[in-house]
Amino acid sequence: MAITREQFVAADARGATAIARAARYDSRRGLIVITLEDGCEFAFPARLAEGLRDAPRSKLTKIKVSPNGLALHWPLLDADLYVPGLIEGAFGSRRWMQQIGRLGGSSRSSSKAKASRENGKRGGRRKDRAVA
Repeated sequence: MAITREQFVAADARGATAIARAARYDSRRGLIVITLEDGCEFAFPARLAEGLRDAPRSKLTKIKVSPNGLALHWPLLDADLYVPGLIEGAFGSRRWMQQIGRLGGSSRSSSKAKASRENGKRGGRRKDRAVA
């Protein structure tokens, strides 16, 4: 999630609620785990985040938390992520999130293809009828 300097200063001034105390990479599960100031933990798959998708494990383990706790930085990858954005489900820029959405909608499976063929034999999707 890209933010401007002004947005960063404003968030810092009002004291963002999601402030990271620590972060680590759980290589067994492929998750980035963030420990927040209140003791809660938040985790997400590294493959979802912009700049982390194809990164090797050795480079994912080096995570720095910004002094104010609002950002995570991977110095070996030159990647930065905004903690409040991550918690809201924004794992990168708008373009990155659109790409993630397209990938999810394009999933294919044999059962999905079979169901589509069967539906086609019956005339395809049902047309919505006007309600009188």
